[in-house]
Amino acid sequence: MINIYLYILNLHREEVDTMDTPASKPFRVGNAWRNSPGGGNVITSINPADGSVAGIVARALPKDVDDAVAVAEEAYRWGPWRKLRPDQRATTLYEIGRRITAERDALARLQMLDSGKPLKECQNMVDNAAYFFRYYAALCETWQNEVTSPRGEYFSMSLAEPYGVIAAITPWNSPIMAEAQKVAPALAAGNAVLLKPSEETPQLAIELARICSEAGLPEGLMTTLPGLGEDVGAAMVSHPGVRMVSFTGGTQTGRAIATVAGQRLIPVGLELGGKSPHIVFDDADFEKALAGVMSGIYGSAGQSCVAGTRLFVQKTLYKRFVKELVERTRNVRIGMPDDPKTQMGPLVSRAHRDKVAGYVDLARKEGGSVLVGGAIPDDPAFARGCFYLPTVIEGLPNSARACQEEIFGPVLVCLPFEDEADVIAQGNDTVYGLAAGMWTGDYALAWRVARELEAGSVWINTYKQSHIATAFGGFKASGINREKGYHGLRLYSQVKSVFFGMHDRPLGL
Repeated sequence: MINIYLYILNLHREEVDTMDTPASKPFRVGNAWRNSPGGGNVITSINPADGSVAGIVARALPKDVDDAVAVAEEAYRWGPWRKLRPDQRATTLYEIGRRITAERDALARLQMLDSGKPLKECQNMVDNAAYFFRYYAALCETWQNEVTSPRGEYFSMSLAEPYGVIAAITPWNSPIMAEAQKVAPALAAGNAVLLKPSEETPQLAIELARICSEAGLPEGLMTTLPGLGEDVGAAMVSHPGVRMVSFTGGTQTGRAIATVAGQRLIPVGLELGGKSPHIVFDDADFEKALAGVMSGIYGSAGQSCVAGTRLFVQKTLYKRFVKELVERTRNVRIGMPDDPKTQMGPLVSRAHRDKVAGYVDLARKEGGSVLVGGAIPDDPAFARGCFYLPTVIEGLPNSARACQEEIFGPVLVCLPFEDEADVIAQGNDTVYGLAAGMWTGDYALAWRVARELEAGSVWINTYKQSHIATAFGGFKASGINREKGYHGLRLYSQVKSVFFGMHDRPLGL
């Protein structure tokens, strides 16, 4: 079982020459910084825009997991954090949020180098990370336990209690935001957190741990372990001291984690893959729908779990809509992440770019026609990076692999549909159920379709809209449990019922 987990969590890492590169950044366990013995065992982050070294971090090993769990358990059980009133924990969370905002530009630039995302997008993600800490600080101050109505001579209540040590494993496509989305509510609930960032984008998590410490979070409650999935990730999930696992990433890895957690009987929060249907009815506002479809697939270069990758357009509008979509796709400005004019940057790595290109080749073999894109740009300025042209494909049935499997790149597959019943059937014909969107002027129609679509989030006349206070997660193979809002705090809490007897003598006597 663990061997399966080790196999599928093993992500590609670029082979690079690390000669003449800066020393690796250490990570901290408790109040002690740890570096790589003799300069070995490092993770090298590659800037996907130009192939340069974005940074080198010390690589955590399974023995570091053992030490981190021991320190976290000590801090959780004997430290003050879980015993503080929620409003007292809120003070520290507010300060973490304030410090993230104060370092906004530096953090955004570091994430840009790690991930290749446009700088503006990285700035927005840093803002969202700060919002998470502020939101859960406010939620701490208003969090209420439940007092249940008595049915006898007793008084009872249900209390939210922390689990203890939480393992949080995050993806590379939105580093600091995904990390804050897990760390903030887990800490707010009173837990200690072990955070494993993706090997592709390891640097932001180290900075977040530093900021938490500087903000006054007691040592040991937040440890970043920048290790590999096959050793550190597996060690975290299987460690007897870890009481709950929260994972965002691929569905195969999520299944493996759930298998291990199921054997251990510990809860999991899984936010997994998607193949979201993006629906355009023939009465939609043409311009708004077109803009929504474009941003829904080309934002983040399609490297988003909620990307609108399957475009369904009603047959009466299909040819006109797709023709204009193709023309506008040709004009998407590809460029370096720090260029303000850039609309789409590189993919995260050459290995991932090759995977995306492989799916486009597969679509051709399956009978699809590439209407635009479908290649690596030939501009010499992009030769050292991991760029791929925004791509539109048509002519495939919904059953094709390119329509069913998560590509995680700027590849849009267009499919016509007849009517409401047809698009509901096609939209739901996938193992995934993370998100869906539609454009229509008929709100009765929108309501009916939204209720029928099997998706955790449904957008109507908008797409990729998010709100920290609104629950997020998936149906079917897209995940288990919910993050954000009250649901996010409940995810990291377990319920304890307490009864106070008010009767004169024990029950049964």
